[in-house]
Amino acid sequence: MPPKEQKVYLCTACGYESRKWLGRCPECGEWDSLNEQIKQKLRTGRTGRTTAEVFPLTGEGGEEPVRLVTGISELDRTLGGGIVPGSMVLIGGDPGIGKSTLILQLLAALAGQKHKVLYASGEESVGQIRMRAERLNVRSEHIFLAAENSVQAIIGLSNEVRPAFLAVDSIQTMFSEEVTSAPGSVTQVRESASLFVHLAKRTDLPIILIGHVTKDGSIAGPRVLEHMVDTVLYFEGDSGQVFRVLRTVKNRFGSTNEIGVFEMKESGLAEVDNPSALFLAERPVNVPGSVVMPSIEGTRPILVEVQALVSPSSLGTARRTAIGADPQRLALLTAVLEKKIGVTLFDHDIFLNIVGGIRIDEPALDLGVIVALLSSLYEKVVEPTTVVCGEVGLAGEIRAVGQMELRLREAQRLGFKTFLMPDSSSRQLEAGAAKGIQVHPVRTVHEVVERLFVG
Repeated sequence: MPPKEQKVYLCTACGYESRKWLGRCPECGEWDSLNEQIKQKLRTGRTGRTTAEVFPLTGEGGEEPVRLVTGISELDRTLGGGIVPGSMVLIGGDPGIGKSTLILQLLAALAGQKHKVLYASGEESVGQIRMRAERLNVRSEHIFLAAENSVQAIIGLSNEVRPAFLAVDSIQTMFSEEVTSAPGSVTQVRESASLFVHLAKRTDLPIILIGHVTKDGSIAGPRVLEHMVDTVLYFEGDSGQVFRVLRTVKNRFGSTNEIGVFEMKESGLAEVDNPSALFLAERPVNVPGSVVMPSIEGTRPILVEVQALVSPSSLGTARRTAIGADPQRLALLTAVLEKKIGVTLFDHDIFLNIVGGIRIDEPALDLGVIVALLSSLYEKVVEPTTVVCGEVGLAGEIRAVGQMELRLREAQRLGFKTFLMPDSSSRQLEAGAAKGIQVHPVRTVHEVVERLFVG
């Protein structure tokens, strides 16, 4: 007599298991996230091993593997220099942002190096993939397609084809035949990812998984999915914008917070070799509320335009809106200006925008926000050849930020003449670093006002 099925409740956010339904997950704190599932004993065939092979930390058998360079430099940058054999990469992004397009171009680049690659899709038929490949002008006898969503079937195809790279689109459509729950459920996503991880580590096959995202922008499925893979990439951008930013949020084989910049064209995604020039290409000249700020994204300096609009509010409560920046940080900086400068902003609507669809999270953005707000409030133009950079404290002091020389060189390269930076940062510059550009050190918000808006 078969054992009686046991029902459990699994959290869709973190995978927490409970025997009864709870309104709030005690593990991650999410509300209404526990869904009913049938608990099963998984028969994956990966248990019962009693022997293992060990290697010394140094010596033969522990050499660093040779990365598989794709030839798409912006993608290689986010991966830390190329694809590591046996690695698992998870890429997420909004629908229509270009994930499948990027994967197909990646496969084409690898196939152009005579590497055999396998593309398994649970969302499109072979004919639909061929239509997209025709639009992108991708043709290669080294690319193999499979319209399949069974993990076991895909693993069997991989063992038969012996590809150098496997792409799975998407992990939420995959299912293991040993689990009865529907594709996309917590159990299926976790078990399917586990089977692919086992395949990657056992055969040194690099695998990339495409993941759907939820309405708040995080990858759908249990949070443990991101912990299982080696690298997590997010595709950012607005469908109305031509720019796409591929951001690294986790990488066991390279730096995090690295970005790659692409431009969406009719023929696919094109790499952007000079993002600073692209983001500043349509910058208005001699307009209040606009200033340029050098940001560090991973190992790359990028100049972005910070725009602010400050106008009297006709509502009872003034609005605070930030696009591409932290709204809480905007509220904090607004309070600093009211307290330390004495300006009145509580009855003004404030809108902040980082132009180009890019998001800046580092504190070096603070001074750019302060200057843009004051420029819009005073209706005074900041000199177009000026860049600003620095963290602003609650006492109105301007604090140092890292990698100032990288930011300085990028500003010099693009022809800027004046750099407003923290006083402590200016004293740490190497001799001759500021050649060709005038550095103005500032210590407080008061000095910023006197330097840019008085006179």
